[in-house]
Amino acid sequence: MVLKSGAPNTDAAWQEALRPFKGADKRRELYLDRDERRKLIDATCEEARPFVKALCLLPLRPGALAGLTVRDFDKRTRSLTIGKDKNGNPRQISLPQVIADFFADQVKDKLPAAPIFARAGGEAWNKDAWKYPIKEAVKAAGLPGAASAYTLRHSVITDLIRARLPILTVAQLSGTSVAMIESHYGHLVRDDAEEALASIAI
Repeated sequence: MVLKSGAPNTDAAWQEALRPFKGADKRRELYLDRDERRKLIDATCEEARPFVKALCLLPLRPGALAGLTVRDFDKRTRSLTIGKDKNGNPRQISLPQVIADFFADQVKDKLPAAPIFARAGGEAWNKDAWKYPIKEAVKAAGLPGAASAYTLRHSVITDLIRARLPILTVAQLSGTSVAMIESHYGHLVRDDAEEALASIAI
């Protein structure tokens, strides 16, 4: 969001309504299907591969995934607590067994405060650290050059919508609002509705 400039030494600038950056709410168009995401995982270096795979499994923001610690995962109940995220509200999600097994492998022999997805030196990933391995893997896999960590989140959310998971549930899993899901992914729901109506035409 930006403020319109006002006259120097006056309150004029603060009397203007906040305006969004141009394109800030633009729908993300770049989508990687499951085969493309598998190629990306395979092309990712060993250090970053678990982190990238997790991005392909859950609709989490990269920063939220990087902030997860061992204590956030309960192997017994297969639950994952997302505490540090953009919306600021902790939430808990239940993992299917196949994803829970993957997380169990990542937390094995680690202390409760350790990052679930750590770099070679034990420190957590951050946007400056994950950017280059993903960029290199994208190139090696022959995928669109604009693909990024957020492309994976968008792709997972897209698949959940196309699997006809209720929008409210997708929003809860993703840590965002129903309004944002409808704004960015509502066209997918409309497409599915048209297909459903077409299938019962007589």
